[in-house]
Amino acid sequence: MSVLTREEAQTRAQLIDVHRYTVDLDLTTGDDTFDSRTTIRFTARTTGDTFVEIKPETLHALTLDGQPLDPRLLDGNRYPLHGLAPGTHELTADATLRYSHTGEGMHRFTDPADGETYVYTQLFLDDVQRVFAAFDQPDLKATFDVTVTAPHDWTVLGNSTAAHTGEGRWTLATTPPLSTYLVAVAAGPWHSVTTHHAGVPFGIHCRRSLAPHLDADADEILTLTRALYDRYHEKFDEPYPFDSYDQAFVPEFNAGAMENPGLVTFRDEYVYRSAVTDTERQTRAVTIAHEMAHMWFGDLVTLTWWDDIWLNESFAEYMGYQTLTEATRFTGTWTDFGISRKSWGYDADQRPSTHPVAPDAVPDTASALLNFDGISYAKGASALRQLVTWLGEKDFLAGINTHFTRHKFANATLADLLDNLATATDRDVHTWAADWLRTTGTDTLTARTETTGHHWNLTVDRTGDRPHRIAVGTYDHALDTHSGTGRLVPRERFELDIPQNPAPTTRPGHRPDLVVLNDGDLTYAKIRLDPDSWNTALTHLSGIPEPLTRAVLWNAARDMVRDGHLHPTAYLTAARTHLPHETDLALVQGVLTFAATHIADRYLTPDARPTALATLTDLCRDLLRRTEGLTAEDWEPGPHGTPPTGTDPGLRLTAVRHFIDAATQPDTLQEWLTDGTVPGGPELDPELRWRVLTRLAVLGATDETTLARELAADPSATGQEGAARCRAALPTPEAKATAWNALFHDDTLSNYLFAATAQGFWQPEQAALTHDYVHRYYPDATALATRRGPAIAEAAGRHAFPAHAVDDDHLTTGTTALDDPSLTPALHRKLTDQLDDLRRALAVRRAH
Repeated sequence: MSVLTREEAQTRAQLIDVHRYTVDLDLTTGDDTFDSRTTIRFTARTTGDTFVEIKPETLHALTLDGQPLDPRLLDGNRYPLHGLAPGTHELTADATLRYSHTGEGMHRFTDPADGETYVYTQLFLDDVQRVFAAFDQPDLKATFDVTVTAPHDWTVLGNSTAAHTGEGRWTLATTPPLSTYLVAVAAGPWHSVTTHHAGVPFGIHCRRSLAPHLDADADEILTLTRALYDRYHEKFDEPYPFDSYDQAFVPEFNAGAMENPGLVTFRDEYVYRSAVTDTERQTRAVTIAHEMAHMWFGDLVTLTWWDDIWLNESFAEYMGYQTLTEATRFTGTWTDFGISRKSWGYDADQRPSTHPVAPDAVPDTASALLNFDGISYAKGASALRQLVTWLGEKDFLAGINTHFTRHKFANATLADLLDNLATATDRDVHTWAADWLRTTGTDTLTARTETTGHHWNLTVDRTGDRPHRIAVGTYDHALDTHSGTGRLVPRERFELDIPQNPAPTTRPGHRPDLVVLNDGDLTYAKIRLDPDSWNTALTHLSGIPEPLTRAVLWNAARDMVRDGHLHPTAYLTAARTHLPHETDLALVQGVLTFAATHIADRYLTPDARPTALATLTDLCRDLLRRTEGLTAEDWEPGPHGTPPTGTDPGLRLTAVRHFIDAATQPDTLQEWLTDGTVPGGPELDPELRWRVLTRLAVLGATDETTLARELAADPSATGQEGAARCRAALPTPEAKATAWNALFHDDTLSNYLFAATAQGFWQPEQAALTHDYVHRYYPDATALATRRGPAIAEAAGRHAFPAHAVDDDHLTTGTTALDDPSLTPALHRKLTDQLDDLRRALAVRRAH
């Protein structure tokens, strides 16, 4: 298949202007394929040649201005259009196309819980060609008239309001101008909850088997949606630009969500069928806020080419967290961003594959897909947060609103955005962008302090070249007993521009016990404390009053471990010391996750791992003791999803999950499974039962009979995934061989079942059993990616990579494999990142 180059897109955009698509889809033709008929009305500005894209199972017929074209001239995914004359044209294409089971194009899913079938489109980045013929590039916007034929008991959703005209026929209202990748259709026997707000119809939708769970959260979701909608209208001058706002929770969705105008699609794990923490509810709320922000930045104003994908994602990432904080009960979103999301950007930015937030060149669509990463999201959002700190929110929003007004229903570039921001401020935003958006890597800010008489001095050494505006927080040991033992109290917080001028900064009084650079987490940089402050942090971290300050310090510790400057066991000791007293759930979850997945599983040697797991289980026991005494009512969310008062059951749930994952003996887990509950709660819902069974499978303490019985009790899609994960985790040669064949040779696993099987396969406890598969992984994954495409390639690189095999032999094997010319771009990028993480893990081990 040919990928579209930037040069080809520019040439085509200069030649043609696309006006309208008329798309008719027939979803009643069978389980494997559907029919698609497309009419495209466009204008050629001059005489010239171009092409239209489509990836059919069968291309039945094409006509141009009423004259038939030969379908046999289709070359891969391109049909050539030679000798176009200046003027208007009409192109019609009739085709049969194949449903997907990888989350690309038109994905089809049959729910094992009730046998009902659902289909939905996911057309980002260049998969519209899997559904209908199109000039598939973002700057050829057009209006869309879509009709769908579906089974009689189905409902059809789309970018605009849908009308059922009888006999399974649905007509969607004409859309405003859209880019092709933003067109969306979702069809099936949806369960729906609908309402109106501000004159706009709102709807939330899921498959029928999840109806009780969606109904339980419908008030929370719709309350959030209304509050965010209203807050965005306070921020933005342009009104919501589409005629309806539907949110569909769809099965086997690869991303978190997709910002289709008027029809946002979410992974349906966000419809919670088991207990979740309030931080997880906040994550869902952030995703809702993120996608709604895209309705303006991304949908109303769309990138011209994929080098500006960061503009879409960074803006929505920043605006989602900020607006959720302003408009809803979730006021601690930036703490969660700091401890869990920002590290995604830091890690990506220190790998060989790093790139500028705004890359200079994205030559083709395959390259563009590789930049859909932590830099475009987390680093970009951090850069925008620093920009708002520097400009002030009033000027930032004024520039953004000018951008929307000038480019609505059209396309724009980074240069356009900077010009529009410049109209609202006297500051040099172009130079700021050159420093922040066109460079790579992370700066490091290191504090040096000294006392001189009745003053103390602060010097901030900077490794890197970016300017920063930061807050510096200073803290002293509490002297009054009301603050509690080990507490720190704020002395002052002041702003500082980096580089300092003059340096050092002088403040009155003795040197504080703790000096925190980037207090409030307003910039993007690694932080190093002065030695005295670091000693205070290690002993008093849980005594710092603000959770966002604690997040900055936990991130500093994380960076020091990864850079070989702090022994991994020192991080575990800090977690063991402070998490039993931590009040912010996002921090508990983030620290425990890093301690388990990075330190215990990778940074420590196999000999040291049992001690690390024992530390984690002891820590989890402390958290369980802290949360004793919960009643059944404590596990029920309050109005609009608010957490119950009193002890947070989310903390207990987090402790239970991590205890399960770190258990080295099966006895306690077997007791919980038999009793159906953890003593003192929670009851083992489906998520916890499958989690326990996965760990028992790893430990060799369950079998196929038990797993089959559990699957019979929970035949849902998540039950199928849980069973696949458990079966792959069984410590027998037969189980590993079966799982490997399913992953790399059978080619029938859906994207979700592939991920679940891969997650079960590699286990640190089973290194000897899976040793020979490490070398088999590279040729088998390379062939798989070629056969099954980018989505499965990404899953193979993420979930099926042997991350536990931290040794030089593996690194040599993997590095050699990167030279294979048959590696697809998606898999090559993922392997490059994974091998750099492996290299870092080896370096951490050698540093100590």
